[in-house]
Amino acid sequence: MSDVRRVFSGSPWEATVGYCRAVRAGPHIWVTGTVAINEDGSPHVPGDAGAQAERCFEIIARALGELGAGLQDIVRTRMFVTDIARWEEIGAVHGRVFAAHPPATTMVEVSRFIGPDFLVEIEADAFVAEG
Repeated sequence: MSDVRRVFSGSPWEATVGYCRAVRAGPHIWVTGTVAINEDGSPHVPGDAGAQAERCFEIIARALGELGAGLQDIVRTRMFVTDIARWEEIGAVHGRVFAAHPPATTMVEVSRFIGPDFLVEIEADAFVAEG
């Protein structure tokens, strides 16, 4: 594909691991797994799964915006959590963000993330219709 665009968020892991925040190829956008990281590289609100989910969606929205899309264009999300018992906190945020345009989604528990203070990681796929 000749028309592939990439955006980076400045995450400390992007250059080390070799990935970007999001890739757009035609009408398709894939947003990589996103944790709740602050601009200074620190974890956002350790211990608050809901606030971390909100921050993940802020980062995702920014990446989509750089590629000419928005949260309303998301058709699939995947939420990885370190404690599935906290599904309601995270699910409530997802529900608010996508109330008017719910995507297909999955939430699964994982053992841990790259940093011990991260409670949720979210990835998203978007489709931008012509026009």
